[in-house]
Amino acid sequence: MAVKSPSLRRPRPEAIVIGAGIAGLATALRLATGGMSVTLLERHSHTGGKIRTLPSEAGPVDAGPTVLTLRHVFDALFACAGARLDDHVTLIKQDILARHFWSDGSRLDLHADADATTAAIADFAGGKAADDFQRFNARTAQLFAAFDAPMMQAPRPRMAKLIPHVLRQPTLIPAMAPLSTLAARLKRQFNDPRLAQLFGRYATYVGGAPHLSPAILSLIWQAESAGVWVVKGGMHALIDALTRLALDRGVHLRRNTHVDRIDVIGGAVTGVEINGGEQLDADTIVYAGDPRALATGSMGAALTCVAPQTARLPRSFSARVHSFAAIPSGVALAHHNVFFADDPRSEFDDLMAGKIPRDPTLYLCAEDRGQDSPPCTKERFEIISNAPATSTLTPPTDLDLWHHQIMQRMADMGVTMSPTPTATTITTPQHFAEMFPETQGALYGQTPHGLTAALQRPTAQTPIRGLWLAGGGTHPGAGLPMATLSARHAAEAILRGQTSTSKSGQTAMRGGMSTA
Repeated sequence: MAVKSPSLRRPRPEAIVIGAGIAGLATALRLATGGMSVTLLERHSHTGGKIRTLPSEAGPVDAGPTVLTLRHVFDALFACAGARLDDHVTLIKQDILARHFWSDGSRLDLHADADATTAAIADFAGGKAADDFQRFNARTAQLFAAFDAPMMQAPRPRMAKLIPHVLRQPTLIPAMAPLSTLAARLKRQFNDPRLAQLFGRYATYVGGAPHLSPAILSLIWQAESAGVWVVKGGMHALIDALTRLALDRGVHLRRNTHVDRIDVIGGAVTGVEINGGEQLDADTIVYAGDPRALATGSMGAALTCVAPQTARLPRSFSARVHSFAAIPSGVALAHHNVFFADDPRSEFDDLMAGKIPRDPTLYLCAEDRGQDSPPCTKERFEIISNAPATSTLTPPTDLDLWHHQIMQRMADMGVTMSPTPTATTITTPQHFAEMFPETQGALYGQTPHGLTAALQRPTAQTPIRGLWLAGGGTHPGAGLPMATLSARHAAEAILRGQTSTSKSGQTAMRGGMSTA
């Protein structure tokens, strides 16, 4: 009698992804297209995480990130699912990267074309300043090329590997300025203090202060100069497209689902408890939120060994974000606009003291500018001002006064809005702390301050078997491209493990049949 061979077909492995922000969506999509059965859990009614909108008379207005950089990261994400980014969203490349204003009336545009930027700086501050910029551009290009692969693209960067990498290229050491802060390096780089102030703002892109952040953060300029894209319809259009694609590729999305606990037995995950008692089983779980929530034990006492540094290290800055619709008048606006403080150091001294800055730099996104058609009469705007993280959920008492001050500041700088928006659509650090528990409202995870801050971020793999991390609080860090890269790191490691397990199982089965 012939013995029937056991089937070599295996059920699709189960995976749970917690958090449907950009990293959670990207992770779920990559795992699903890699052959896994994926359930994506989101505690809010919408996907996107910090990419969120508020209603306005001009339509949904963004209240989070405003543009895309490092477009190739998103092209690769859609390509992994057999799709083209351009078939799902319309991206409009910006000729003007950002428009910058100072209270003395001076104004400077940075351009996608480096020669145009050099010419603009020469007109703004003279030939010496233009030469300073060209040297800065060359130095940061060298840094970006040198550290893209061993840092951002590497799943687990290590100092032991980075030191030999630097020593093989001795000119990197002065370019890095390892003993300097970003502010100190820029002060030496630029004779005009306005340019040092401008490029020092890149520290705030990861939630830090220029005088405390490492000089190597100047390479962020290269990510921006490589191209800035506006998403037609707003950043939420990208999230909507990713959500549809994930669903089409088989991801099971559950909104309004709160994860109470991640279950761990014998040092390995077994599933999650949701909505006060329902159990979902899985031996692969990706936590795509701020890992501090694990380190503080809010997802279970067994998880405090995960990313413990996030519970003790200082938090990044947060922000007050004002989203509204109005009719603007005054100075011409680009899509990206920055209105600089008169005393940049005082702003960061206040932030480090846990205070709302008395003299803040204001970022204004004119969301309907930089599109392929003129804006309507009433436009959508987002104003972002740095604010300290907070451990309290108590609403601030100064919001109306602060709102009046920033609108007056905008008017003094040449921009007025009609009707004057109210303070009701301001998102505060307290709001962020409530929306994203255990983050203390910090928008970028842990602080970027200190030379080795980038190496202190948790990586995708954790000490708990089957538990992985993704998101802006995980390597390679904050910002949409970096959070999306973190999803790739996590998904690729998981899929490699599934492939290895599958091959081992098939080998064992073949061995068993040969001895039968």
